[in-house]
Amino acid sequence: MEKKQTAPVGFRGGPGPMGGMRGGGTPQKPKNFKKTMKKIFSYLRPFWGRLALVAISAVISTIFAIASPKVLGNMTTEIVNAYIKSQMLGIALDINFTNIANIGFWLIGLYVVSALFSYLQSWLMTTITQKVTYQFRHQISEKIARLPLRYFDRHENGEIVSHVTNDVETISQNLNQSMTQIITSVIMIVGILGMMISISWQLTIIALMVLPTSMVLITIIVKRSQRYYDRQQAALGEIDGHIDEMFSNHAIVKTFNGEQRSINKFNLINNKLYNSGWKSQFLSGLMMPIMTFISNLGYVGVAVVGGWLAINGKITIGDIQAFIQYMNQFTQPISQTANIANVLQATAAAAERVFAFLDQAEEEPETNTVAAPKLIRGEVVLEDVSFGYDSNQPIIKHFSTHIKPKQSVAIVGPTGAGKTTIVNLLMRFYDIDSGSIKIDGIDTSTMKRNDVRQMFGMVLQDTWLFQGTIAENIAYGKSNATRKEIIAAAKAAHADHFIKTLPDGYDTIISETADIISAGEKQLLTIARAILADSPMLILDEATSSVDTRTEALIQSAMDKLSHGRTSFVIAHRLSTIRNADVILVMREGNIVEQGTHIELLAKKGYYAELYNSQFNQV
Repeated sequence: MEKKQTAPVGFRGGPGPMGGMRGGGTPQKPKNFKKTMKKIFSYLRPFWGRLALVAISAVISTIFAIASPKVLGNMTTEIVNAYIKSQMLGIALDINFTNIANIGFWLIGLYVVSALFSYLQSWLMTTITQKVTYQFRHQISEKIARLPLRYFDRHENGEIVSHVTNDVETISQNLNQSMTQIITSVIMIVGILGMMISISWQLTIIALMVLPTSMVLITIIVKRSQRYYDRQQAALGEIDGHIDEMFSNHAIVKTFNGEQRSINKFNLINNKLYNSGWKSQFLSGLMMPIMTFISNLGYVGVAVVGGWLAINGKITIGDIQAFIQYMNQFTQPISQTANIANVLQATAAAAERVFAFLDQAEEEPETNTVAAPKLIRGEVVLEDVSFGYDSNQPIIKHFSTHIKPKQSVAIVGPTGAGKTTIVNLLMRFYDIDSGSIKIDGIDTSTMKRNDVRQMFGMVLQDTWLFQGTIAENIAYGKSNATRKEIIAAAKAAHADHFIKTLPDGYDTIISETADIISAGEKQLLTIARAILADSPMLILDEATSSVDTRTEALIQSAMDKLSHGRTSFVIAHRLSTIRNADVILVMREGNIVEQGTHIELLAKKGYYAELYNSQFNQV
């Protein structure tokens, strides 16, 4: 079928995984963060009770985790005090193992309770996010069914698929991650800071002095490394696109001896990726050694000052041990808190794209519709029909024709004449701007779209087969078909012979990209599908342009059988195949410029004769 004339193509290329990456670039920022987050929380509203339990579990788990270093310090203090006592009194070392055991049991209890509540919060949050994810996918699936064909003409398939996969998965994973981290990180920061101050305010000051130094150095490194990460992501997108392009079209590359050119281009991109990747990884790799070095300086300060305070009896050795543990834990929630901001930005960006998709204009609601005729004769009348995909650029202009029942109608004309557009209007894929289309005297605009589409069977030039058995593909237009009916349809389409030669016959698994059957055999299967559907009218797109002569004859024979006794519309590319059509509509720039039989039109020596003769002169 010829390419539909549509409005300018919209966004190309869907968002990538995690954080809304597009084309390997950096995370996209949402246009309206606050509004989008409110919408997300509206999806969480039914789960407020569970979210409260998540928060309580996170608080309890974190508090118990914070308390454990202090308890462990008490165990150390017990042992050190026993040793000091033995040295001062000159007696044998007498450690009270009962007290140590009791402290150990308390410590184990803290760990177990913390782990249980951590598990509970994870289980609850995972359940909530998966239900929200399910709701998003369900709404997207229903939305796709309600969208007009105009939307799909203007958007790439990858973009729509990305909403169901990448964007929704980003929301799910990031919500699961951020909701609990926000609670635990805040409690950890406050709790650890409180415990550190309770042990020693002097040591706390030393520990906090490390943070500004670390943050300044990390900020400098991040700013430098970010530009290289941007270049690395851009190069990754470029190299992915090149590899996909070369692999998906490897036959063309080999045909024109383009292997070396492909390798040269790959090496050029790969060098850019190597340079940017090396620099970004090197600079990022500096952060951990620098943070470790600065942290070690802090530990040295804490050890020296802590030792001095311990000598003066102001703190215990166990307190120093607990403080070092708290100091080691303190940077983690701070890093998590900083990361949460990026995670929420990525979540909002992904959610914004999903919400934008869900807010797309749908097909006009059908109200006060009339029932389709129970017995369809196939009379089609187009009266003064005008239509344009863009209201400023009409394609069909005051088009009128009267098709009698069971007539074979060929629609011919150059590319862009409006042939496919007529089909789209007949099927109500688009609604006309003015005029009327009537089937058996009933205006199609007053009928349900499903009823109109059920009147037509379609065989397109571009075959579509889904993942499944051959029998399932043939029965797509009639889900309750018996195996006997499926085989009969395949025989009528001249497909039964080659199906039987396949390993599992009618139960052979195929897909649209399957190579086990040829293009012509795929076309025969789509014809068998249309035969089984047994619609009263047909739309046929000549599908013999890319097959051999024998297959062409089989397809043409099958199409003749299919169209016999039915009103049929044939979009013709090879004019030699429509000589026997009852009516030939010759279109040019959205208008019918000629109509009649093949002989009548040739006798006129007009535009049709010019088209017909030009094809044979090219042979």
